[in-house]
Amino acid sequence: MDLWFSELHTPNVKLSIRVDRQLYSGESELQRIDVFESPEFGRFLALDGYIMLTEKDEFIYHEMIVHVPMAVHPHVERVLVIGAGDGGVVRELVKYPEIEYIDLVEIDRQVIQVCRDYLPQTACKLDDERVYIHYEDGLKFVRSRENEYDLIIVDSTDPFGPGEGLFTKEFYGNCYKALREDGIMVNQHESPFYEADATACMRAHKRIVESFPISRVYQAHIPTYPSGHWLFGFASKRYHPVRDMDAARWMERGLETRYYTPKLHAGAFCLPAYVEKLLRKVEFRDNK
Repeated sequence: MDLWFSELHTPNVKLSIRVDRQLYSGESELQRIDVFESPEFGRFLALDGYIMLTEKDEFIYHEMIVHVPMAVHPHVERVLVIGAGDGGVVRELVKYPEIEYIDLVEIDRQVIQVCRDYLPQTACKLDDERVYIHYEDGLKFVRSRENEYDLIIVDSTDPFGPGEGLFTKEFYGNCYKALREDGIMVNQHESPFYEADATACMRAHKRIVESFPISRVYQAHIPTYPSGHWLFGFASKRYHPVRDMDAARWMERGLETRYYTPKLHAGAFCLPAYVEKLLRKVEFRDNK
């Protein structure tokens, strides 16, 4: 008997993946958590029926949300990661020896435990001595921080359910306050392709533009995410994501990546015309 997992991307489009077996299924206080094993994408995590990551393509997302800001900021010591209970962001961050302290804020304790048990590919560095895990709401956590972090990475779920509060103007304003004077915030920015996703993308971009003097959007191509075309937001108090990127410094580290390169970094900020038009609709001031 064929077993398939299907995720609706729109009422008229769905992605289906053949499944060998279901490794885990459970309900936390916040959401349903499932882990499946598939012949094409390996193990994958779904929350409330939406794919969060697969073993085959997670490297694209995690490399792009971490290495882009790390190639721009000259010296990151303290990092706040909101969401990211699967551990993929932390795995990439701990490759940088200058990072001294990582606060990981995940609202759902059960997500982290499930990923430790079933997704060691991403959860493998959660026990690094520099990582401090807080089981709290990211919105509440960041309210009490001021001038503390060089980098904030918001690896949130979609803008509904447990992740809804991480797409508000209040949240981005609190992130601005929590950053040091040259801090950077990076967030997952949804997809620009399907109408509902594009609306969420514009809403997040509008609120970030209102909060930060420098805000740009960049892209990656992730096969299992809706449309395969995914955006990230780069917001900073000081640094421009392309002009201030130091390719030579990053290359000297000798880090091994499968998707990110300094050349790709620059190109990722060259967006298709329809995406630029989408973003301009909510930009009310010069943001050069």
